[in-house]
Amino acid sequence: MTPPLPAMTAPSSVTAPAAWRGMRAADLSAVIAIAARVHPDYPEDAAVFGERLALCPAGCLVLEGAGGPDGYVLSHPWRDDVPPALNVALGALPARPDCWYLHDIALLPHARGRNAPAAALAMLAARARKAGLSRIVLVATGSAGAYWLRAGFTPLDRPRAAAILRSYDPAARLMSRAVGPEGPRTD
Repeated sequence: MTPPLPAMTAPSSVTAPAAWRGMRAADLSAVIAIAARVHPDYPEDAAVFGERLALCPAGCLVLEGAGGPDGYVLSHPWRDDVPPALNVALGALPARPDCWYLHDIALLPHARGRNAPAAALAMLAARARKAGLSRIVLVATGSAGAYWLRAGFTPLDRPRAAAILRSYDPAARLMSRAVGPEGPRTD
């Protein structure tokens, strides 16, 4: 789930670059609290967060802050024709994924403006390449589609995904961005 993100302008008080690290089980309570604050219209049960971390630790990141996590990413290998529905357990990762799926990225307001989404996407692109996958796919919710278009994502038309997209909201769009051998596309 990828809700609207604000314009990426750096506040004068924030100069440090984004510092993402692997998520740990001890981070889950902070991650769930961030989700509740940042994504109140897209609630997910704690079990969804725990399952994503258990299934794909390499795809779960936290943005390190002075007092604990300031943001998080949930991602994993998947198939683009049937993205995961909101607040639904995966059960298992697919045997033959065709994309790296960005399920969610959330940043607390004070953590924005440090290029954190771009840094996270670069890390996910590296994981996708390592897994032999050439694309990052996400569901853009609300008005976030414009942000993701600027970030190099393009809409995907997958008829089988229509009902799942409606589980997020009426404006939800499936989107994709290629990852090249050196990193994510930047045009």
